[in-house]
Amino acid sequence: MTEDKPKIIVDSDWKEQAAQEKEKLAKENAPEQRGLPPADFITHCASLATQAMIFMGAIANPMTGEPDVDFEQARYVIDTLAMLKEKTAGNLADDEATTLESLIGELKLIWVQAQGGAEGPSK
Repeated sequence: MTEDKPKIIVDSDWKEQAAQEKEKLAKENAPEQRGLPPADFITHCASLATQAMIFMGAIANPMTGEPDVDFEQARYVIDTLAMLKEKTAGNLADDEATTLESLIGELKLIWVQAQGGAEGPSK
């Protein structure tokens, strides 16, 4: 009695096609293709500073178009930048250290103005 087994036909090009499709998807999803800037310290700090300004009402919330004021969150972000300054002391390029120092100073000034001259964040 002979069993009828299905014959498996192997396409010799399937691995190459799969590899090409994988490479194509990787290129389509690469950060450069989506228009994202390269990750760097200054961009990260500027992003945090922008968040703090949104929390202080200096910039309208991009989601609502309205100013959102949350001084507790603003203070937390400013303190986070101050912590980054402390933890990275001596390890930053000159432009990174200068930018971080400037951001913290400007945010503290905005904080005082937004609070009406009240005591600003520590550090």
